[in-house]
Amino acid sequence: MAEAASMPQRAFRRLHWATLATAGLLGGCQTVLPRGVEPPAPTTRAPAATAPRVEPGVQAGLPRDEGRNRVALLVPLSGSNAGVGQSIANATMLALLDTQNRSVRITNYDTATGAANAAQRAIAEGAQLILGPLLADDVRAVAPVAKAAKVPVLSFSNDTGVAGNGTYVMGYVPAQSVDRVVSYARGRGVTSFAGLVPNGLYGERASTSFLRAVEGAGGQVVSLQAYGRTSGGVATAVQRLNTKAPYDAVLIADGGATAAAAAPLVKRGVGAGTRILGTELWNSEANIGARATLTGAWYASVSNGLYRQYAAKYRTRFGAAPYRLSSLGYDSVLLTVRIARDWAVGTPFPEAKLRDGDGFAGLDGAFRFGRDGVAERALEVQEIRGGTTVTVSPAPSGFGK
Repeated sequence: MAEAASMPQRAFRRLHWATLATAGLLGGCQTVLPRGVEPPAPTTRAPAATAPRVEPGVQAGLPRDEGRNRVALLVPLSGSNAGVGQSIANATMLALLDTQNRSVRITNYDTATGAANAAQRAIAEGAQLILGPLLADDVRAVAPVAKAAKVPVLSFSNDTGVAGNGTYVMGYVPAQSVDRVVSYARGRGVTSFAGLVPNGLYGERASTSFLRAVEGAGGQVVSLQAYGRTSGGVATAVQRLNTKAPYDAVLIADGGATAAAAAPLVKRGVGAGTRILGTELWNSEANIGARATLTGAWYASVSNGLYRQYAAKYRTRFGAAPYRLSSLGYDSVLLTVRIARDWAVGTPFPEAKLRDGDGFAGLDGAFRFGRDGVAERALEVQEIRGGTTVTVSPAPSGFGK
């Protein structure tokens, strides 16, 4: 389906695909967290690093590795977020195996027992790069420790507020998905927009992004209503929304369950032809296409094409489905291995290469880090149709100058 005026078609520059091709994912299968949308936690656990017992004459800490660069993975391996943390750890292991890497050694550290302490220990044991943490608060705790040691941090958070000064954000940022879906809708003739956003940091940032995106696309925001995540909260917000002037589309900046509950209320008040728009949170729900009340809805997200192949390999090896966010761990390893070609063992990580203008490629498609340290991603637009999702505007394969 042709796209009238969404993401402009540009002459894209070559991305670093070599590592991904090595992983065997292009040719076939060989080997803020949204609430209530993740699969069961994997059952196979890779052990977190533990302090060895020091014998007389034996050096404390990890043994020196003269042939590989040392990288630390900081994720929750115990506590309430252990499932997603372990899934990320499994993903990094799978990426090392898939790339047949011989130049990088990754050691796991549990942030649930103290993120700052985990970072201090990792750096003391020789880590020159930190992958993670997952949670924004943990990133804030780790960042000053890493900065003092001049060790870059590739976090899996989606909180842009933690980026900068050697800390990078790889998570899926709501501003980018909102801008992409609004641009696509505007190109399909939508001129008047409304929005439903939850209270809290995610809702605040989604609201700001929504207003900017609609203005930038030449549309108009008729009404924007916030709601509490309580019983009846979104229904009350829809009632307020429907007292305003008619609108062509409404953004529901929340997970699939909330959007599915709100959609019929919206259409009952302003007409069945109203288009529902969603955010990247919908992509975290494996069965979003099965939500009948969202039929015809559009949302922007990273592509799932390579992720499906990865998920099949993950199940084969670990006997369980991966968490959707685990692809961030896999892609962080692909990036690290790619840069490791120019990273002499025992030297600081070449941070400047993270800002390569050509960008990188992974399971989640093309991405690159901007001056603000936030990963800019090439996103596609999907439509919920016939009990599944259909790509109506593919993601660009790279970035222009």
